[in-house]
Amino acid sequence: MIQKLACTVLTCLFMSFSAVSQTGKVFDELTMKSEILKGERKYAVYLPPDYDTSQRSYPVLYLLHGAGDDQTGWVQFGEVLRITDEAIKNGTATPMVIIMPDAEQGKRGYFNQGDDWRYEDFFFEEFMPYVENQYRIKSTKRYRAIAGLSMGGGGSFMYALHHPELFSSACPLSAYVGPLTIADLKERLKKSDVKFSESEIKAYFKRHNALELLKTVPVEDVKSVRWYIDCGDDDFLFEGNSLVHIAMTKKNIPHEYRVRDGRHSWTYWRASLPKVLEFVSDAFHQH
Repeated sequence: MIQKLACTVLTCLFMSFSAVSQTGKVFDELTMKSEILKGERKYAVYLPPDYDTSQRSYPVLYLLHGAGDDQTGWVQFGEVLRITDEAIKNGTATPMVIIMPDAEQGKRGYFNQGDDWRYEDFFFEEFMPYVENQYRIKSTKRYRAIAGLSMGGGGSFMYALHHPELFSSACPLSAYVGPLTIADLKERLKKSDVKFSESEIKAYFKRHNALELLKTVPVEDVKSVRWYIDCGDDDFLFEGNSLVHIAMTKKNIPHEYRVRDGRHSWTYWRASLPKVLEFVSDAFHQH
């Protein structure tokens, strides 16, 4: 009897320890073949703690890195494993799959740039279908969200405004919202070896500027996405984010706008990630 009791106690302790110590997994050197970008593309994935022991499908967050980083940025500097595990454990986030693509190798950026860098086409036509087939992901708008920092914040804005039918939430952090004027865009293009016509410049400006898109995308489509915009008070991209907040407010578009003490840094974005996970989880949940 004593031996049976001891075994029962040890079994309970082991099961309790296993539950407490269970963590998610991150793989940051995964690849897929792209016909559009003509080569192998890297990506990273976070899988929640119960992924291997369940048969369920999960909501998904696409988490975009900034300029100068790659698919490992949110893993190495953003501490996505630790922060997401903690958020799931304390109940502020629901278990989810997080997908982190690389937009650095080759040309840089999340948008189409000529015939040799059709990254946005790749993302929607190849990458998203691939990962949502590869992993147990719920492939509907309600269970899909997008977030990112800096260049990836700009990607979050543009992707959700280009395809509001695909994302329930968008969380741009310290986002580059696009050149604020056509003059700004022309100044940037002076550094390029490629010459563009006036009509090409205007077309690019209207499609890759959050403020311009808010003028043209139907308001009800914009409202169908839940918005969480976060930018530090000392961030050099503060102006653009402030202008987006003002434009959304004037159009009565619901959104959360956060300004905290901080600059354009990983210290700021690590503090933002738990709030992002909580915000997107609110859309994933039934209320």
